[in-house]
Amino acid sequence: MDKVIATAAEAVADIAPGASIAVGGFGLAGIPRFLIEALLDQGADRLTIVSNNCGVDGVGLGLLLERRRIVRVIASYIGENREFGRQFLAGELEVELTPQGTLAERLRAGGAGIGAFYTPAGVGTLVAEGGLPLRYHPDGTPAATSRPKETRVFGGREMVLEEGIVTDVALVRAARADRHGNAVFHAAARNFNPAAAMAGRLTVLEAERLVEPGEIGPDEVHLPGVFVDRVVPLTPEQAARKSIEKRTVRTRPEEDAHAVVP
Repeated sequence: MDKVIATAAEAVADIAPGASIAVGGFGLAGIPRFLIEALLDQGADRLTIVSNNCGVDGVGLGLLLERRRIVRVIASYIGENREFGRQFLAGELEVELTPQGTLAERLRAGGAGIGAFYTPAGVGTLVAEGGLPLRYHPDGTPAATSRPKETRVFGGREMVLEEGIVTDVALVRAARADRHGNAVFHAAARNFNPAAAMAGRLTVLEAERLVEPGEIGPDEVHLPGVFVDRVVPLTPEQAARKSIEKRTVRTRPEEDAHAVVP
């Protein structure tokens, strides 16, 4: 029952080239950055990544992109990562863009053993009708496009069939976890992390704080330990190392009071 692994390097050592990996996080919030960095050092390539996006240039999954370790991505948007967009448009990377809520449910469904489900999201668009570019030729013309998906009407509303996602591995990050793998996520980090964890056949979790079994109350658990195989405790220094994707500032209230209105 003790699922603690001493280091991130040990925890990802057996991830094979060509593996499919679900990765938690949204932008840079809640990303398992130390597991990603350990995977970068480990060397596995030809990876298929399932994640909301690929972080930003030089951070998180952006590091794997820059080293050309990823060949296919299932995501909901390109985001702030210029290299992600460049590789996709240059024909170096296959990308399956999926509506954000649909992607979350595909991961959750895969983890719950549900093969497919119907949703109204994407009806009347290329998501359902097919023709969405998956890969480009270097000249900018589509090299591969998505296929049409089955649709049916429920309660007078047309819906499209989407398949659940199951991956070889999942990498996630939690604010707290116990030795049994029960986990709690903080604020915005409780985004794709629980769903990604459920989807992995092998799930590795990095924890900002490791606690003993029983310290997390049953009603506090966001992710039951049954979905977690390995827990990597972070040091306080590692837990505090977080990046801001987009920094915005505003003037202080006292400065606003003295502002001149034209």
